[in-house]
Amino acid sequence: MRSIFQIYATCAVFCLATLSVTTIHAEDAKLSAAKLGSTKNVHVCGGTYLCGQPSVEDLKLAKQRGVDVILTLRADGEIDWNEESATKQLGMDYVCIPFRAPDSLTDEVFDQTRKLLIDAGKDDKAVMMHCGSANRVGAIWMVHRVLDHGIDLKTAQAEAKEVGLRTAGYEARAIEYIKAQQAK
Repeated sequence: MRSIFQIYATCAVFCLATLSVTTIHAEDAKLSAAKLGSTKNVHVCGGTYLCGQPSVEDLKLAKQRGVDVILTLRADGEIDWNEESATKQLGMDYVCIPFRAPDSLTDEVFDQTRKLLIDAGKDDKAVMMHCGSANRVGAIWMVHRVLDHGIDLKTAQAEAKEVGLRTAGYEARAIEYIKAQQAK
């Protein structure tokens, strides 16, 4: 008969091994282009979809693919239909963390989006993060990949541009935030 110590030791080893696999998975997750109906600039990395504005039909496709959370970076008035209502009717969570100009891409926006992406990963929830074209998504993605996945800045910048980052001001703000966080 096993001792209680042996049982606890076996459980501890299993838990550490599982944690290590999860960490390695996040760091090794590769970005790849994908299709999602008529949505533009769709990319997938692990359980995260990165894209431009989805339609209501595309939200349904996302739900079928296992997306649990819709995170929009768009401000009120940028679309002419109620995305929150459509998302909730499909049984998905809806989160809006809006910004438009580079000066509205604050530390709080980075902090909130990072927390949501980290928490979703811990809870095995798939997230679709979008804006109009994936330009803003790219800035958030770069920060998340460097600070939360341990990817080097140059690789993260290339991924962000592949996703859709085009605005130099967003890129500059992302790099500024990364450097400030790394200096802490």
